[in-house]
Amino acid sequence: MVKIGSATLKHGVCLAPLAGVSDYAFRRIARRFGAEYTVSEMVSAKALCYEQACRREPTANRIRTAPLAAVRREELPMAVQLFGAEPRFLAEAARLLESGDYIGACGEVPPTAIDINMGCPMAKIVGNGEGSALLRDPDRAAAIVRAVVSAVSLPVTVKMRIGWDAEHINAVDFAKRIEEAGASLICVHGRTRAQMYAPAADWESIARVAEAVSIPVLGNGDIFSADDALRMMRETGVDGVMIARGAQGNPWIFAETVAMLENRPFSPPSARERLALAMEHASLLVREKGERIGIAEARKHLAWYTRGMRGSAAVRGRLVSVNSLDEAAGLLEELEQ
Repeated sequence: MVKIGSATLKHGVCLAPLAGVSDYAFRRIARRFGAEYTVSEMVSAKALCYEQACRREPTANRIRTAPLAAVRREELPMAVQLFGAEPRFLAEAARLLESGDYIGACGEVPPTAIDINMGCPMAKIVGNGEGSALLRDPDRAAAIVRAVVSAVSLPVTVKMRIGWDAEHINAVDFAKRIEEAGASLICVHGRTRAQMYAPAADWESIARVAEAVSIPVLGNGDIFSADDALRMMRETGVDGVMIARGAQGNPWIFAETVAMLENRPFSPPSARERLALAMEHASLLVREKGERIGIAEARKHLAWYTRGMRGSAAVRGRLVSVNSLDEAAGLLEELEQ
């Protein structure tokens, strides 16, 4: 059981934040298949604050950040993840999200928690001192947490990596600093920034963090099956798991993990069920974002859903260039035959 503010997660089976992936459509499907808690795509704290200075009539072309932070009532419990390097911007962005009173706000409710990204390894993020660059500056990281905790009544959580590189693995000390600053929960990705997403995640470092702090710890990294999720819980002592790439094209991973935790049988989806959900996901993206953007973003999801299916290799090459739902449906029908 994991407590995050007013939310109680029975098993701690969660969807991790995924840039360009964990939008409303993806979160909605993950929740339907058993994710107890989800996190938004990362939202720039500075961009959200700067949008508030818009002097002209807000339009979709000018207000792009705020919609990423929208939370619908049906999604709770859910966190919005902020990234940045300046405490004052992160604190102000968190305050705006809690109040819901800001230009471009289109959510129905405040998030369950504010999550702070201290793990993103991408060059354009770390180049600004954000994301996993904060692992090299524990003082600034702690100041960010303190500022956000002071600005809102919502729980403040942190997603981090185990260190900058192999010579600078500081996960335990960093996590202790974050806890002392007021964080309510920490999620640890078991790789350094230098490792990006390979080789294998270091679960031992995750275990050391779980043992060192008193707040809940979620483990993240190399969870591609329900067996992986249970093994991480067993081997590291974490309170729960955040599943990331393992859920891409496979939201059933949440249902299977919960079933195993509850000693219930689980029936994997048939090929037809997988294809039907792929089209449902694509249709939801089009409904939410319009056909041009929705289809463009659906292409990767369609490829993920069909991964490993008989004959999928040839079809997948065409799925990544579809331009309409009808075209996607026609290609998926080829796999059903």
